[in-house]
Amino acid sequence: MTIRSDSSRVETEERPWALDSACRGLDSAMFFPGQDGESDPALRVCGGCAVRDECLDFALETRQRYGIWGGTTERQRRRLMRQTA
Repeated sequence: MTIRSDSSRVETEERPWALDSACRGLDSAMFFPGQDGESDPALRVCGGCAVRDECLDFALETRQRYGIWGGTTERQRRRLMRQTA
C-alpha cells in the first residue's frame, strides 16, 4: 500500500491562483532566505508573476510572517499591515 501526500491538491483548493505562479516548482528555500539571506532572486521571480497581487493578498490576509510573498519582504508586509490598520 502506498500513501501519497498530494500537496498540489491542497494548493489548488486553498490557493487556486498558485497554479499560475511564477514560483511554482522552484525551490521554496529561495523564498525563505532567513535574516541574512539574499531576497533579490525571489523578488525577481515575483516581478514577472501573473498572480503577484493574489499572492500578496493571501499573505496579508493570513498574516504570513516569513518569506517573500507577492513580491514583498517580511518588513514590507509589516509596513503595509500597519498602514492599513
